[in-house]
Amino acid sequence: MIQILSFYLFAFVVVLSALLTITARNPVHSVLWLILAFFNAAGLMLIIGAEFIAMLLVIVYVGAVAVLFLFVVMMLDIDFSEMRTGFTKYLPLGLLIAVVLIAEILIATFAWKAGGIVLANRVSPIIAEVPNTEAIGLLIYTRYLYIFEGAGLVLLVALIGAIVLTHRARGGTKPQNISSQVRRRPQDAVRIVKGQGVGSGVEL
Repeated sequence: MIQILSFYLFAFVVVLSALLTITARNPVHSVLWLILAFFNAAGLMLIIGAEFIAMLLVIVYVGAVAVLFLFVVMMLDIDFSEMRTGFTKYLPLGLLIAVVLIAEILIATFAWKAGGIVLANRVSPIIAEVPNTEAIGLLIYTRYLYIFEGAGLVLLVALIGAIVLTHRARGGTKPQNISSQVRRRPQDAVRIVKGQGVGSGVEL
């Protein structure tokens, strides 16, 4: 009974926070709602016994990805009043993307039901004797290796995109000269003098 109530509670909060993520006018608020969705999705993973996925959601998605989104949104000079005026302009494109996503979810659901996977093994399709984390590692680095590498490339592209968005040319800065640092010799940086005590004969 407690598990059922917990499932409906976490599921309701996930759906509600997901809706608020895409409907909030303020991008900072959207990221905060997204973080709440990740936390409650981690709760759902704990209920079905996928504690490794739950920890990934909290540590990676909340601790790294969502915080990165939050920093990028806060660093960008966004004119919120201009965003509100252009909401209706991009509404057809947003609806088209939503229809495509819903179609993909329905296709994936029907394909999942049509597969040969036994219903009892869908939640935990692994051998019961193998630990959860070890089983995921075996699947990722054997059967789903190319998909795993593809996901890594997507994250790399997202990382490069975040750097490009936040990169700005600023005047009066002193950029790092790596070649001069590499050519620097120890005798150019340290001068040894005759001292009287311990540590008094070296100047940096």
